[in-house]
Amino acid sequence: MPLDPVVKALLDRLEAAGRPPTSTLEPGEARENYRRLIQLAGIPEKVAASQDRSIPGPAGKIPVRIYSPLGAEDGPLPVLVFYQGGGMVIGDLDTHDQICRMLANRAGCKVVSVAYRLAPEYKFPAAVEDSYSVLQWVAGHTAEFNGDSSRLAVGGDSAGGNLSAVVAQLARDQGGPRLLFQLLIYPATAQLGQFPSYEENAQGYFLSKDSIVYFYNHTVGKDADPSDPRIAPLEAENLAGLPSALVITAEYDPLRDEGKAYADRLREAGVPVSFHNYEGMIHAFYQMPGLLPLAIQAIDESAQALKAAFSNKLTSHTALAFQNEGLVKPKVNSPDNPVVFR
Repeated sequence: MPLDPVVKALLDRLEAAGRPPTSTLEPGEARENYRRLIQLAGIPEKVAASQDRSIPGPAGKIPVRIYSPLGAEDGPLPVLVFYQGGGMVIGDLDTHDQICRMLANRAGCKVVSVAYRLAPEYKFPAAVEDSYSVLQWVAGHTAEFNGDSSRLAVGGDSAGGNLSAVVAQLARDQGGPRLLFQLLIYPATAQLGQFPSYEENAQGYFLSKDSIVYFYNHTVGKDADPSDPRIAPLEAENLAGLPSALVITAEYDPLRDEGKAYADRLREAGVPVSFHNYEGMIHAFYQMPGLLPLAIQAIDESAQALKAAFSNKLTSHTALAFQNEGLVKPKVNSPDNPVVFR
């Protein structure tokens, strides 16, 4: 499918404005450049409440933001622990504020957004340690914010999708907390350059190959093993016993193929998984609901999958995902068509 015309216009405007490639910037400059994209999220959606607080972590306090949905405060409510993208270098609570608001309202759940330590100030495994620590804290303190410790999920985009997959593996291997669901939005799951989309979409589609290498070099120390599943969760020997998942990818994204590969391996391991590749879209489209109708569709799809997991019921959407035969390729611009394919 051709690049979505609205996305193409955005990319053309960014190029005309002389937006410097992330890979050419110092981390502080890259963070400020990334924050300019907040305007593409649209007017912040109203929630019942959002609270900033700090919780204890392995190397000091970890900032979190806890969102309460509109119209669902009888509780206790299910909880999504959300890890933001940005290569573990440039994201923060504000860059993903709108996503968390929309997910909270649409899924009727609490959302705990995590400001894990960023690289290069804090290299691997700092972000992993913080992410797992917050999940453990949430599981033990849900009563403090009207959450339900028996209905927990993790989710995130890009680097946050990586952390969600890693934390789900850690929770399985280290005795909890028990998770019902993982929301993996164009997750980084593999070693660098392992799949064709890495080269096919290397330049010109917002996230470049050079930027991925930039993030990797800042995040992963020279002594780290690139095949460590805490870096590349696709390298884990066994994915059985992990929580059900929704994996979302974008057609014009260097990470597209590794997201699908992770979904395939989850399915092969017997994990219920739904996969949707959004045609015509680029990396970071999920952060642009103020500009892209398909971003709203993807957030709605995520919320429906979360609600199904929290309620322990199969919707028609997830029922399609759990079939083990055939290929259903949707026309993603039509809400009347199924949004799950193999």
